[in-house]
Amino acid sequence: QVQLAESGGGLVQAGGSLRLSCTASVSVRTFTMGWFRQALGKEREFVAAISWTGGSTNLADSIKDRFTISRDNTKNTMYLQMNSLKPEDTAVYYCAADRSSLVRRGTAGYDYWGQGTQVTVSS
Repeated sequence: QVQLAESGGGLVQAGGSLRLSCTASVSVRTFTMGWFRQALGKEREFVAAISWTGGSTNLADSIKDRFTISRDNTKNTMYLQMNSLKPEDTAVYYCAADRSSLVRRGTAGYDYWGQGTQVTVSS
């Protein structure tokens, strides 16, 4: 069983930066990993995904010029560097792991989920 734990969330002013981390309880080096977010009252949405090698990424249009996804398989950890944060980025951010090699956006493709970390961006 894969357990995922997010960290790094918090309160930041608009224009600021945060780096989220997602650490897995076991090796996920062959898994695609992804970040999703869910704002209050809204559906969970795709943010970014990264292939198991780190060589392929997929980012949502709303964040692709501001956020960077990366991973360190030696640490079983994935990261989301978030720059130029906006109030509309406020949400609970979830990491997820997909046993397939596909780098995809749909939530249904992911097998394991973390509990989420709150990101709040004040204006």
